[in-house]
Amino acid sequence: MKSTIVAVLALAALVPAAPAPLVARTPPNIPSTSAAQTQLAGLRVAAQGPQTGYSRDLFPHWNTVSGACNTRETVLKRDGTSVVTDSACASVSGRWYSPFDGATWSAASDVDIDHMVPLSNAWKSGAASWTTSRRTTFANDLTNPQLIAVTDNVNQAKGDQGPESWKPPLTSYWCTYAKMWIKVKSVYYLTVTSAEKSALSTLRKTVVADGLRHTDSPGTAQNLISLSHHFAEGSVIINPCVKK
Repeated sequence: MKSTIVAVLALAALVPAAPAPLVARTPPNIPSTSAAQTQLAGLRVAAQGPQTGYSRDLFPHWNTVSGACNTRETVLKRDGTSVVTDSACASVSGRWYSPFDGATWSAASDVDIDHMVPLSNAWKSGAASWTTSRRTTFANDLTNPQLIAVTDNVNQAKGDQGPESWKPPLTSYWCTYAKMWIKVKSVYYLTVTSAEKSALSTLRKTVVADGLRHTDSPGTAQNLISLSHHFAEGSVIINPCVKK
């Protein structure tokens, strides 16, 4: 009996430990649904300005945050799980969950840091008149929900499009996405087009339950509850918008 127990314990030691649960991180200062509604109402509606003169270089980004860590590496560490960095602060291992599409990644090279409001969009909605200092703050903003780690090709598909023409593939993230976009535009006093504002209003009122998409209205909002979207592998839980 004793030898059997020893053999079982030896086999157990050979079984690799389960990885730490993959945590779905969220950028800071995402407003409540009611706060986002107020902020959306306060955004100034105007046609987009011209692209003339725009260059990403006018928005200095990935600045040094601390020591060898720049903004990109800081967000990778913030949004990842069990992230290990080298002496240059580069992420050499870790796991990342992309809330835009629900994908998971174990290589930092598969992850982009998305500017929630793209630099080009900001240029055409007010940033063209900013100082370089303000554009630098915008492009490296770790205080507001302007930067988020997502799947690289999903970020590239988004490009500089607004919510009127591009939405995250994962429908359950639409409301959170809208609230983040609204917050950033509000903080920086950027304008929105009429189509953009309409799309934000629709996305903000979207909740997902059992794979079906519903749009709440004043008459039914109290009857809608936000159900968690579960992913069996890694125990990821994403909560769609909750009426507040």
